This record gives sequence, structure tokens and C-alpha cells, in this order.
Amino acid sequence: MAEKLFENILVATDGSERNTTAVQEAVRIAAGSGAVLHAVYVVDTATYETASADVVMGDTFRVIQAEAEDALAKVRSLAGNIEVKTRVLEGKPAKEIVHFAATEKIDLIVIGTQGKKGIERLLLGSVAETVIRLAACRVLVVK
Repeated sequence: MAEKLFENILVATDGSERNTTAVQEAVRIAAGSGAVLHAVYVVDTATYETASADVVMGDTFRVIQAEAEDALAKVRSLAGNIEVKTRVLEGKPAKEIVHFAATEKIDLIVIGTQGKKGIERLLLGSVAETVIRLAACRVLVVK
């Protein structure tokens, strides 16, 4: 019997429309290989570091948490009957994605080239570029 190509696939999402293509590709590969799809949303802690002292952190956290849950719900919706495990992480996105991949024995990371800040990013964007450089597993970048 042939070994499965992928056991665990990670897709990083920010919930944006620009990211949907990467999520769809991750779902397609997971369906074809029988892999478990891990979807993560990383709350960028730089958001807190640059927030004004006037911002009520409790409200900000609730808004970000709701955004994360919406993004992960979108992945579950697109995945149909594929097994999906979701997680909200906090920290620097690229570092958290790579760390999660290492600890969860991820075989393939699927990441988009552009998320919410697509216009501000040139070429791959800093998160995708850093993940490519640091990840020990395969990385598929989807335009």
C-alpha cells in the first residue's frame, strides 16, 4: 500500500477575499490526499503594540477574536466533509505559523501571497517570504 503524500496540511488564513484561493487550494489537496486540514489565524501582536492608549483593549480583543472566528468558520465551510482543526494563535504571524507547523508535524503549509495588506506588499509579502525561509516542511504559495 502506498504511503499518503500528506497527513497534515496547514493553511494560514486572515479571512480576506484575497486569501480564499489559498484556502481553496489547501482544501483541494487535503481532499485528494486524505489529510487533516489545520487552519490557523494569527492575531498579530504588533496590533496591540501600536494601539493608542485610548483604545479599550477589551473591545479590541473581542473584535479581533470575532474576526478570527469568522475566518476559521469560512475555512470549515469551504472544507465540506474534510477533517478540519482550527486554532487562533497570537504573535508574529510567520514565526507562529512555522512554530505551529513544527509542533503539529505539518507536511505542507499552504499560504497566500496577499492577505489584507495586499496592496502594501510587493511580490510575495513578508509573511509568506519568511515562512518559505524558515519552515522545515514543504510550502505552497498560492497567488
